[in-house]
Amino acid sequence: MSGAHHPNRAHGVAVGRVTSVNSSAVHEFSKSPQPSVRLLEGLGVEGDAHCGATVKHRSRVRRNPDQPNLRQVHLLHTELFDEVAALGHPLRPGDMGENITTTGVDLLALPRDTVLLLGDTAQVRVTGLRNPCWQIDAFSSGLLEHMVGVDEQGRTVRRAGVMAVVRRSGLVRTGDPITVVLPSPPHHRLDRV
Repeated sequence: MSGAHHPNRAHGVAVGRVTSVNSSAVHEFSKSPQPSVRLLEGLGVEGDAHCGATVKHRSRVRRNPDQPNLRQVHLLHTELFDEVAALGHPLRPGDMGENITTTGVDLLALPRDTVLLLGDTAQVRVTGLRNPCWQIDAFSSGLLEHMVGVDEQGRTVRRAGVMAVVRRSGLVRTGDPITVVLPSPPHHRLDRV
């Protein structure tokens, strides 16, 4: 899929690729790779347990089921897979519960409200960082310490991908281009959502 007809493609250059698309209709840690997923504007991944306008993560639903769902789509970079595999934690696409596995985009360095153009029509707006939780260690003992740490300024560093909301509906497939469209300055660092 070339992405040549994508609206707003002229505003950026395709810098990355979708390496896998993943979903699960039930609340479980990992998601299964699919041939394609359909993103639904304002909702998330069609048929996924986290699809909806209001929050779907169970711990957040318990606190306030009416809060907006800023975690409709989870994106994770395959470059992280190589790092943690060298530390004894082999990962495959979908293992960490991400909906879209990427390569070639420094997701964690993006400012809040960056728009990612995916394939021919889909668009997501980055809302923040995934907050790694104990379930990561339940999946692979010791992995959590590689997903969250502290930088030289004493700030918490979260490495388990970014969360986004769907800005424009569309089908996303493995191999689709990813184009990054930065928001207008000033840029704001990602924080957990």
